[in-house]
Amino acid sequence: MNNTRRTTIFICAMTVAAVAAAAYATLTSHTPHAYLPIAVVLLAAATSRMKVKLPGINGNMSMNLPFLLIAIVALSGAEAVGVAAVSTAIQCWPQKGAKLNAQQLTFNLSMMTFATAIASIIAQAAIHQFPGLLCLVFATTTLFLGQTVSVASILAVSERKPAGPIWWNIAHLSFPYYVVSAGLVSMVQTVSSHLGWGLALAVFPVMYGIYRSYRLYFGNLGERLQTPMVRAAGAGA
Repeated sequence: MNNTRRTTIFICAMTVAAVAAAAYATLTSHTPHAYLPIAVVLLAAATSRMKVKLPGINGNMSMNLPFLLIAIVALSGAEAVGVAAVSTAIQCWPQKGAKLNAQQLTFNLSMMTFATAIASIIAQAAIHQFPGLLCLVFATTTLFLGQTVSVASILAVSERKPAGPIWWNIAHLSFPYYVVSAGLVSMVQTVSSHLGWGLALAVFPVMYGIYRSYRLYFGNLGERLQTPMVRAAGAGA
């Protein structure tokens, strides 16, 4: 992420929007839960380090999405924002030997806080009129747009490229993952109504299988995208 004035202004605006959305979500929160937020934040934090590089884009996709959706539809607004903030901070924390990119961390925290807070507000407003699957659809759609539009916008600003094609590239690569995650959360909600959230959350080791599948798929896709460039360079030489 280039350290330009336009990028800095955009990140500042994103931060202000995130603080405002988080404050509103917190003020309109319902009664907090006792143990479920702890389980969700631990699972979200653990899977946040399982990241997949998106081919052709300066960005990646984390495997903690199902737990963010659970936080949005099952927890209060304040709890959902907390889960998003903690898991995002862990996701962005540099590996051993690498330096912390404060600008990137600030943007990712702001983006995830904003998207999660807005999705939680929408979910809480819709849950009374559209319980069950429709509420989950609204939450997933809001989170999807909040994340992908924000990421496409910052990439467009920092790389000085049109936002539309960047968003489309991100959207069509990540949309199936949002659909799968919403399906898993719907299944967990059904199981939790009979067996409780503790046993329901135990189905999520399947996330590791999805993570491995995406790494393999995107790795092969990235190689195919690079092949024409390699051939062109060879022909030119």
